[in-house]
Amino acid sequence: MTSTVTPSAISTEEIFAAHAGGKLSVETTLPLDSARALSIAYTPGVAQVSRAIAAEPALAATHTWASRLVAVVSDGTAVLGLGNIGAAASLPVMEGKSALFKTFGGLNSIPLVLETTDVDEIIETLVRLRPSFGAVNLEDISAPRCFELEQRLIEALDCPVMHDDQHGTAIVVLAALTNAARVTGKDFTTLRVVISGAGAAGVACANILLEAGIHDVVVLDSRGILSTGRELEGIKADLAERTNPRNLEGGVADAMAGADVFVGVSSGTVPEDVLASMAPEPIIFALSNPDPEIHPEVAARYAAVVATGRSDFPNQINNVLAFPGIFRGALDSGARRITSAMKVAAAGAIADLVGSDLAADHIVPSPLDPRVAPAVAAAVGAAAQTS
Repeated sequence: MTSTVTPSAISTEEIFAAHAGGKLSVETTLPLDSARALSIAYTPGVAQVSRAIAAEPALAATHTWASRLVAVVSDGTAVLGLGNIGAAASLPVMEGKSALFKTFGGLNSIPLVLETTDVDEIIETLVRLRPSFGAVNLEDISAPRCFELEQRLIEALDCPVMHDDQHGTAIVVLAALTNAARVTGKDFTTLRVVISGAGAAGVACANILLEAGIHDVVVLDSRGILSTGRELEGIKADLAERTNPRNLEGGVADAMAGADVFVGVSSGTVPEDVLASMAPEPIIFALSNPDPEIHPEVAARYAAVVATGRSDFPNQINNVLAFPGIFRGALDSGARRITSAMKVAAAGAIADLVGSDLAADHIVPSPLDPRVAPAVAAAVGAAAQTS
């Protein structure tokens, strides 16, 4: 396991110095050190390749970088814990995401921040840019717009599209919960799970846990439990129909009574006395940053396994465990879609990597473990071929 670094240990000066001039650069794959090299890489040699692609468009996949390039796309409306800060302010985050794609997935990536929040305009922009990239990673786009945008882009583009705030989080949660159930000896499919938050991550977590075979999932928004007895619309109405099999109503205290698992992906807080009402040896994933719904030290008084979204506590639920390998696997296999089966397969690969090191304070591998992205890519590729 790697050591953790607390944010307070890093100075402001060090952070700003690291970001000066941005965090990305473009490097050529061949030396341009002679007239011959220039003639091959650019004019007149490049004209032969361009003519060939014009005659046979499929050659663009092998003779440009587009098929291996991930576009990291954001409108800056839901950035980390910062909220709606706009396109320009979101660019450092998108640069960082692209750096992670390269470092952990071996994929080229380019950040695109758009000065619009209109779903139609974003879709039109990406459809027109489609020849320039091979996949789209949507990032930091606010709910509920993110649901419509992702679905419509999947239909409009003939390449992999994934909103990482939804599915990256959900995949790592599934991996962590798989191993937490193993540590505690609980039957995975009979777990009673409470998800606090019905935004991007909360909805995706509910969907992947249902897909993985858990039957009792209860989701809360800021007004309480999602139930068919409430007046709900859109995604929340659909989720209410597919979750909450015991027809619970009320708030977090009503949901948590007898629950085996709490997954926090909201900015809310959970009173300590509510934790005492959970089932024996509960599992608590309080994932909000920088302030978890339940402080890990408080959660540890009641829970057998605790996870957070922070790097300064054990069991960090970090999306970097998932997205580099998922996109690598999708692109390696030639997949046009990232399916539910591929996401579940990715979670299984992450969980299995822990192996004999499995413990209550080690339910997911380190984000720096070099085995992660290749294992996830292989699992995703296999699932893509099967489907």
